[in-house]
Amino acid sequence: MKINLNPEADPQAKIIVALDVPSANEALNLCDRLPQVSFWKVGLELFIADGSTILRELKARDKRVFLDLKLHDIPNTVASACRVATKYGADFLTIHASGGKAMMKAAQAEVQGSSTQLLAVSLLTSISSVELQSDLLVPLEIPEYVAKLVLLAKESGLKGAVCSPHEVTKLRSLLGDDFCFVTPGVRPLGAAVGDQSRVMTPKDAIAAGANYLVIGRPITAAPDPVLAWDQICKDCL
Repeated sequence: MKINLNPEADPQAKIIVALDVPSANEALNLCDRLPQVSFWKVGLELFIADGSTILRELKARDKRVFLDLKLHDIPNTVASACRVATKYGADFLTIHASGGKAMMKAAQAEVQGSSTQLLAVSLLTSISSVELQSDLLVPLEIPEYVAKLVLLAKESGLKGAVCSPHEVTKLRSLLGDDFCFVTPGVRPLGAAVGDQSRVMTPKDAIAAGANYLVIGRPITAAPDPVLAWDQICKDCL
């Protein structure tokens, strides 16, 4: 399946809802409560708990799947993992850009010709500029570091990346309209930020140039997920 880089004006097409729950039963309950959601993210917690079950069930419901595993290992190991992951029929699969060009090229070679598109994770949205320099010892500002990683991903053959919406505007000007940007760290106005350091509202993230927004807790942990989903869709307009 080819991912639409310019989802239609309907904001529902731009939102990927994160299934950050510990079991397939809880995940499928959310899917049943929110049948209008067409794109779901399966992360590490849910994949480790019930990976094959939830992926099979989502595809049976004709849903698109963002398999967010953030793979990062030696090239051979990541390539092998990507080859196996394509069998799930995931639409997006993440690997860490910091794994380097050889790793990304090997991974891209394994998904070529499948329905799975690789996305390069640049810098986690939980990491601040202070942590980047003091903890990771990277002597660059966040926009410069993210741009370096995303450009490296493109050079490695990838056609999409995950980054904070704060970095999208500059990256869009560098990479043009044919590159796909998926942005986590999206929070409605007034919502709890949680463990995110670099956040933006849904409307602002779309205006910045994001193709898809990943939104989890503001919807799935809301007292009324349906109401939260409807409000976020309206906020995107």
